[in-house]
Amino acid sequence: MKYAIVSDLHANMEAFNTILSKCYEVGVEKYICLGDIVGYNAEPSACLEKLKSLDVVGIVKGNHDEYASNGDNEMEGFNPHARNAVLWTREQLSEEQLQWLSKLPLRTSIPAINTTIVHATLDSPDSWGYVFDTHHASDNFSYQFTQLCFCGHSHIPIAFCKKPVTMRSDKMIEEVPEWAYLRHEGMVPSNPNEADSMSIDIQPGWKYLINVGSVGQPRNRDPRASFAIYDTEARRIVRYRLPYDIATTQEKIRAAGLPEKLATRLQKGT
Repeated sequence: MKYAIVSDLHANMEAFNTILSKCYEVGVEKYICLGDIVGYNAEPSACLEKLKSLDVVGIVKGNHDEYASNGDNEMEGFNPHARNAVLWTREQLSEEQLQWLSKLPLRTSIPAINTTIVHATLDSPDSWGYVFDTHHASDNFSYQFTQLCFCGHSHIPIAFCKKPVTMRSDKMIEEVPEWAYLRHEGMVPSNPNEADSMSIDIQPGWKYLINVGSVGQPRNRDPRASFAIYDTEARRIVRYRLPYDIATTQEKIRAAGLPEKLATRLQKGT
């Protein structure tokens, strides 16, 4: 069985349609969404309805989903651009769509594949914290009772593994370095107009905490849409990076009257 894991769609239909084409091509059967379906970009309703049309077996609420649907106008911690986008998003969604977003869980498990999903962190999902290093990963692993946990929120792909105690390693929790390609300051993709991929083979007895990156607004200086596919038979998770029609997404942002920064940042992947 192949499961697509998508996060931080952020109302970007061009990016969403691009990754869905890859899913159809490789035979994805089911979908998992890590939240932030809406916010920032110009097609929240279309993205939400497209997602609902898929065979989604697990979905959680992101902070933009929360603020779009809870009526909070203060949005403490949000920058002005994000706040303006949320207020605009509310006006684009029906009452039914807002109710649907509001009822999404903050975290949930998918027993069939021994997996937990959360937008932010397992230890405090409603605080909207980030996982950037082994210290944060350690806190998360303390609440992780499944072999796999997928998270989003940072828009930056990163993965950690926790080795079995029997391995007697000095470092029980380590970052998976190849997964975080282009995460570090100053690194840029050699050719952002080409698609590529990387993979993690799931080892028996190990635990994994994986951020698959963002479909709709990458922030690791790689503007390509990022998502992952978990092949349960091969025991392999593959992260894909796909170029999409950024110019059209930018045109839609500007036409909607959303902040210009939301358009320009897509080209830079920041």
